[in-house]
Amino acid sequence: MKKPSKKKDDQSVSVSDHLNSNLLEQLKAVKKGLTQEQEERQAALERQKLEERKQREKNKSFEELLDESSLSWKNFK
Repeated sequence: MKKPSKKKDDQSVSVSDHLNSNLLEQLKAVKKGLTQEQEERQAALERQKLEERKQREKNKSFEELLDESSLSWKNFK
C-alpha cells in the first residue's frame, strides 16, 4: 500500500490560516498580556531583592562592616 503524498500547499498551511481571525487576535492579546504580566513580576522581584539588600546593608553591625573592609590597620601604623 502506498501512502498518499501530500501536496506542497498542504504542508505550508499554518494553524493561523485555519483559525478565525478574531480568535487569533484574542490569542495574541492574551499572549501579550501574559508576557507583560511576567515582565512586571520580574521587575517587582528585582525591586524587592534590591530593597532587601539595602536593608541588610543598613542593619550591619560595626564588626560586619569592619570585616568586609579591605583596609588594614597595619598600613596606618
